Amino acid sequence: MEWEVLGGGVSRKFLGYDNQIMMVQVKFNKGALGSPHQHFHTQATYVVSGKFEFTIDGQKQVVEGGDGVYIEPNLLHSAICLEEGMLIDTFSPVREDFLTGGGVSYFGDKED
Repeated sequence: MEWEVLGGGVSRKFLGYDNQIMMVQVKFNKGALGSPHQHFHTQATYVVSGKFEFTIDGQKQVVEGGDGVYIEPNLLHSAICLEEGMLIDTFSPVREDFLTGGGVSYFGDKED
């Protein structure tokens, strides 16, 4: 699968999915922001490289390569990339909005 530029210094590539689970590789440039958002999906994120500050339900945590983050359904969350890096996001169920081209507005404009 090909990389998709989402804007705001973020790109993604689908690694695999079915109707129950989805795995997505996400590249962030330093300073890229995942604006506050929420969704009904369970999310588990593995930090491959870089350094990120996540805010989940008002709680901040800094993570780097080798760390993981769990985000319960419907919790407001965001992230800022402190050092250029890569994440592996896993969602359950599948993010149908990603497959139809939606679900990316919290990364900025595709022209960025």
